[in-house]
Parts: sequence; structure tokens; C-alpha cells
Amino acid sequence: MFIDIPSGLEAALIDLPLPTWKLEGSFLAESTMEWYRTELKATPRFEETAATLRRALTGEGGGYAVLRLGNLAKALGPDDDRFLRLVTGFAAEVAVPFSPFPRWPLWKDIGVKVDKDPGKSSGIGYNAFHMDLVNGTLPPDYTTLLCVRPDPLGGGTSILSDAHAAVARLAKDSRALLAESVYHYGTFFDLFGVGEECKPFPVLDGSDPGAGFVRFTGKMPERSDLGQAHADAARELAEELVRGQVSLILQPGDYLIVNQRRFLHGREALRSGQETVPVADRRLLLQLFLRARADADSAV
Repeated sequence: MFIDIPSGLEAALIDLPLPTWKLEGSFLAESTMEWYRTELKATPRFEETAATLRRALTGEGGGYAVLRLGNLAKALGPDDDRFLRLVTGFAAEVAVPFSPFPRWPLWKDIGVKVDKDPGKSSGIGYNAFHMDLVNGTLPPDYTTLLCVRPDPLGGGTSILSDAHAAVARLAKDSRALLAESVYHYGTFFDLFGVGEECKPFPVLDGSDPGAGFVRFTGKMPERSDLGQAHADAARELAEELVRGQVSLILQPGDYLIVNQRRFLHGREALRSGQETVPVADRRLLLQLFLRARADADSAV
């Protein structure tokens, strides 16, 4: 699921001056997406690369991809505005970029805070498998992470797992428990574009096998008031997700896109000694969410 950028396309993108984006509410403006698309389609092999990316995310057996933009990041700077516009242009070929957090810009920083809850996205510990915005009635269809800096000590491996494959390995009784609306997790306030709060919610939404969201976070069994049977079913699913996990280390410029209707994601712990690393040198990711277009294929 790693997608390299053809050298001719890289050379053309380095010199491509995409304009500053505009937003319509919390979503990337349609005018910006059309402008980006027009400029990018004129570069050699862009459409071919974008089609490969979409197939990796929505085709049979797919659900995630890593677009390798390291050379572009090195040439332009991994957090330079020109580079972020190019990455946003690729993202817009998949779905509509948006920010559910009004207090954050389109791209949200995920740095490292040694005094944060270790299991949080900005913590230093193991971040269990989860779906982002799990408690919204309309979670983002895609969650994406752009690596600016990996953990200089070598930790923080990204982990992914096919949620529907994990569910299929569960016993029928466990699946029945996960389909009941008894689960809840997290707070819900000051959010855009993700619907209303869903509390409680079912992990399995009743869609046909292999379809729909698997509303899960590995933190639910310990942080929700669940009966023993429902908690055990959630733990069984967590174990199956780990059994089927894929691990990868993101390098500078790597752009990970996860189809949340198919895969869940998480992170292994960062290496010990983070307090000795200067803040400016610690692991840094930028996060962007995507909403599938209304006319997108039903598998998306």
C-alpha cells in the first residue's frame, strides 16, 4: 500500500505554485478543489497516481495507503505552505478535506507532550486501535496523517488493522453483543461536520458484513460503564485487531490515508527518553480529515 511518486511528476510538482486554499465553513471550498485539480491534472502522471491512490483505499482488499512524498518534503520543507497545498490537492482527489475542530486550522498538529495521557494521540505510550470521532453520527470517512518528523529515538510505529476482517473472526454471540447500543466513549462539543453526538452507540451498525463503520476504540472497555459481557466482547475485538495488525514506520513526507469504513488505526509507544529530546525535534504529524462526496461509490 506504499505509493511512490514518479520522478517526472515530482519534478513538476516542485515548481507548481498552487494558491492558498479557501474554506466554506469547515470544508475545503469547491472552488479551491477545482483550481487544485485543474493545475495538478496538467502535470505528468498525476491522474494515474491519483487513481492508484483511490484504488488502494476503496478497491477490493484495500483500505489504507501511504503516499510517499519524501522527496517533495525535502525539496520544499515538510511543513512549508507550498508542500501542504500539494498534499491537500492529493487528499482532495480522494474526498473533501475538512476540519471538525473550529479552534484548529485545516491541518491539526499532533506533537509529543511527555506530561499528556500516554494513550492520547500526543502522548508517548501505546495508542490502542480506534476510529477517529467515534462518537459522532457522521464520523470522518477518512483520517489522514502527514509525517513531518518521526520519533528520533525510533519508536511510534503506526499500526493498522482491517476492522471487518477482525469482526468476521469473532463468535456469533460476540458480534450480537457488539451490535447493541450500549457503548460510549469520549466527549462531544464544539465540533463541525460530524453530525450529532452518538451516545450510546453500537460497535456494529447493522450494515451487511464487511460494510459500514466499526465504531470502536480500544479504550472503551476500561473507560465505559459496561456490563461484563459487553466489555468482554469489546476486548475480544481488540485482540483480533492486534492479531491482524499491519505495522509501518512513517518517514518525513509519508502521507498515510485510512479509510475509516474499513480500517482502524493506532500507534505503538514512542521510545523511552522522550523528555531528553528537544520539543522542536520530537515526533510531529499533521492530521487532516476527509468526507466522502455524496456521489462517491457506496464502498467509500
